[in-house]
Amino acid sequence: MSGRGGNSEPIDRKAADAAAAALSEVLNGVITGEGPTARGRVHFSRTLDREDAMQCERILLAAGAHPVSRAEAEILLKIDAAATERTDDGRFDDVLAKAVAHYVLAAAGRDVPPRHVALARETPLTAWASRPLSGKLDAEFQGWIATHASGRKHLSAALATISALLFGAAASPVADSITTLLDIAG
Repeated sequence: MSGRGGNSEPIDRKAADAAAAALSEVLNGVITGEGPTARGRVHFSRTLDREDAMQCERILLAAGAHPVSRAEAEILLKIDAAATERTDDGRFDDVLAKAVAHYVLAAAGRDVPPRHVALARETPLTAWASRPLSGKLDAEFQGWIATHASGRKHLSAALATISALLFGAAASPVADSITTLLDIAG
């Protein structure tokens, strides 16, 4: 897989690694309710609040314009799995869906907008990620997403949207409805 998406900037490994490390700190705070990302506020373990979602967004935006890396996407999916309680009004689901789509589409060689455009609250996911992937790449990413979805009692709205996008169901009315709901919630 390429580290580029069409005309997108090449992935800056140093910035992506730093962002993944910072996202790992958010993950730790979500799991334990303690640590630097939870300092100075009441934070319960296994809870993802609006500040956590905003921290994830700030970290991703600070990493530059290049496509989201697999390491960043992996940590975001771990945060999604760890957060059994949500008090963020859907903000994290929006960031997660857009960030994972940004990674996957860029890795597939698709042109993706810079992060500050793709992850912006006012940019609907459907504005840049509406065409489903096809071919051999689907199997690799299907396995990757399935790994993160296995063992869960239910899929988050973000994982459902990502699955619909990756596996061609994005053209269906149900998948469009899910994506539209995430766009409205963001």
